[in-house]
Amino acid sequence: MIVGKRKELEDIKQMLSGSKKVLVVGCDTCVSVCWAGGEKEVAALAGELGADKDTAGISFVQSSVDRQCEPEMCEVLREQAEEADVILSLGCGAGAQVLADLFEDTPVMPGLDTTFLGVPKELGVWVETCGCCGDCTLDTTGGICPVVRCGKGLLNGPCGGVRRDGKCELDEEKDCAWVQIYRRLEKQGRLNLITEYREPRDHRAVKRPGIVKAPLVQKV
Repeated sequence: MIVGKRKELEDIKQMLSGSKKVLVVGCDTCVSVCWAGGEKEVAALAGELGADKDTAGISFVQSSVDRQCEPEMCEVLREQAEEADVILSLGCGAGAQVLADLFEDTPVMPGLDTTFLGVPKELGVWVETCGCCGDCTLDTTGGICPVVRCGKGLLNGPCGGVRRDGKCELDEEKDCAWVQIYRRLEKQGRLNLITEYREPRDHRAVKRPGIVKAPLVQKV
């Protein structure tokens, strides 16, 4: 899932300076799970802004869609968007850009900072697990990504600084990814893969701007 965090209130207030009517739009998928941009967070932020002396004169309209990154799902906002002079997106960066493309006449401001792709570790804690590198090696690393889970992104084993307790030399609270990979492969009876050489990551695998075309789908 995409993980994000709300921007500081002062930064949001600065973006809304001079506005009269703001449409606050949430996303009820990824960023709602990390408690950053769902319907409840929209209500909380609108209430906080409405009570602040610097933005108390602004009219805040609240709305939320299932997936802000889907243009079709955001079309229901068109009438509200046309009536607002600013749209405040509580979706990820992709969602904010969808709103900006759909409603070009209305400025769209990002209320969140998109941080990473991750999974929940415990209540209120999310961990980055994928860097979207376009050159996946999980088949040989026990399903553990060394690109993002290794502090140095090493593809062929640990560095010389791994601690005796299996922690990373860059962060003593973080497990060394390659110690985890070793243990996982050992448990699976595939420890021979630990010595398999991995070619340097192909940075060309991810193009900018990135476009992925699905297999040919016949139109009905």
